[in-house]
Amino acid sequence: MLICLLVLLVSVTFNEAIFTDERWQTVQRNFEKYAHSTHKPFPETYADFDYDFIVVGSGSSGAVVASRLSEIFSWKILLLEAGNSGNFLTTVPLLAALFQLTPYNWNYTTEPQEGVCLGMVGQKCAWPRGKALGGSSVINYMIYTRGNPKDYEKWYNLGNDGWSYPDVLPYFKKSENCKLGKECSNGYHTQGGLWSVMYAFKSRITEAFVEAGVEMGGKIVDYNSEDFMGFSPFQANINRGRRHSVADAFLYPFVTRKNLKILTSARVTKVLLDDTGSAYGVEFQKRGKTYIARASKEVILSAGTFNSPQLLMLSGIGPREHLSELGIPTVRNLPVGQRLYDHIAYVGLAFKINETVEPPEAIFNPAETFKWVFSGTGVFTSLAGVEALGYINTGSIPDPKYPDIELIFAGVGSLESDFGLVVANELRIKREIYNAVFKSLELTPAYTIMPMLLHPKSRGYMKLNSKNPYDRPLFYGNYFSDPEGNDIKTLLAAVRYIQKMSQTTPFQRFGSRIHDTPIPGCEEFVFDSDEYWFCALRTLTVSLHHQIGTCKMGPNSDEEAVVDEKLKVHGISGLRVIDSSVIPVTLSAHTSAPAVMIGEKGADIIKQDWGVL
Repeated sequence: MLICLLVLLVSVTFNEAIFTDERWQTVQRNFEKYAHSTHKPFPETYADFDYDFIVVGSGSSGAVVASRLSEIFSWKILLLEAGNSGNFLTTVPLLAALFQLTPYNWNYTTEPQEGVCLGMVGQKCAWPRGKALGGSSVINYMIYTRGNPKDYEKWYNLGNDGWSYPDVLPYFKKSENCKLGKECSNGYHTQGGLWSVMYAFKSRITEAFVEAGVEMGGKIVDYNSEDFMGFSPFQANINRGRRHSVADAFLYPFVTRKNLKILTSARVTKVLLDDTGSAYGVEFQKRGKTYIARASKEVILSAGTFNSPQLLMLSGIGPREHLSELGIPTVRNLPVGQRLYDHIAYVGLAFKINETVEPPEAIFNPAETFKWVFSGTGVFTSLAGVEALGYINTGSIPDPKYPDIELIFAGVGSLESDFGLVVANELRIKREIYNAVFKSLELTPAYTIMPMLLHPKSRGYMKLNSKNPYDRPLFYGNYFSDPEGNDIKTLLAAVRYIQKMSQTTPFQRFGSRIHDTPIPGCEEFVFDSDEYWFCALRTLTVSLHHQIGTCKMGPNSDEEAVVDEKLKVHGISGLRVIDSSVIPVTLSAHTSAPAVMIGEKGADIIKQDWGVL
């Protein structure tokens, strides 16, 4: 059954027309029609009830906030989510990339910009975000990374009391149910939390990657400790071989709490503000009807890096000039959406090897299905192919103990590992580029190492498309726009590091050699020259979906700040933003774990402010 559904879903993605707006809107309407038919009718009168707290968004922060606030049984909590619940297939780790091609994804993209995303359909990079109960934790790659302790010292030093590494470490540990073996007792992990963390699936070549890192001068580490720099298999949010989303961890176990109301398919369109500039509720739509819900204490936006700033601006909180252009009265002039950082990675490196480490047909082996269903093991527990990481410093940052690159290792192929059906489409890579470069690798044993830029100098932004809440915002990544070219030079240095790594003894045991088919559009440059790689980087560098900073945390004296260290929106009472949009500095991490930490700490801040902690 699982295999049949997998084949069906994969086959649907092969049509490149899925990226057209018309096709996507049709898929979205049909999906929502089906979802509505499987949910109980919404009790309309419930919208007239008052709550103590309204939480908008059930992603990695919002699910935590709603769950923790509902621990105070005298408080009534309303959690509003625009998407629907995940399903049986979303629990299969191997299928992570597939669900970024479904309406569980908001399907956001960047606007075309010169010299970047050249290999993508419409010159638009994909910026997926989860539209589900559990948010992006329902469609992401489940990677659990907290970041380097120095990241949080930078965060604290910007004037944000309470956000240093010693301040936030207890909140990382609070949520964690560690299943990492000996690492659970090193002082940086905790057993007994709600969110499962365990090592991910490893193919036979994963050990070669880690050993190669050691040969290159690195060491094996627990990267979620202070001994950060080095190599390790991925720690992941998996429980008994299944994806462990924040909905699984923080919501489903507590749905019987009478003081916690969860509404799915409920699209919030505005924060309601009174004449004094205080938030008192939200307006939302469900099944074509508009409702108002009121909060006697606070409204909490946890809609994510894109939708939280969108809601603020739709409500009149944002850059005055931009809001005026759209005819939105300005309630509070704040730089919402004006700064945005992202992690980008190059996906064009592939290395051929002499032996198959995990045959592609393994997913069609009934034995693998039984292993996953009954013991939570086997190839279906793979994080969609990625297996290990390494934190390195290529020299762009003076501190040798602070990384500028994360290496992401996939041992069972590169973009061709699924025959071009899913990942290439998910990344919007043009079919002609896939066919020219990667199709010849199909059924050829290979691996890839993707360098991810951790601390970009380039900075993007977002703005509203219109004052219609259903119009997608406009996103500008501004990749490689730093005047000194530091970002692209750092990625080039990482490519050179990976090339040397591929020549180490552990990889040469597999006969590792680079796949040297030039990328279309870069043929005029000599393969492996710096000029060739600069062209390749501008063609096949993609987002890894870690956007932050659109509602930056900072004191009143910070002209770029939107919220303070208690997550309160400057100048607006009764309104907080609690999600990854508040992160003020680039992190050496995938953002799911930091977002959960923000939710844990934010919930405690609220409890302290209301005198119950």
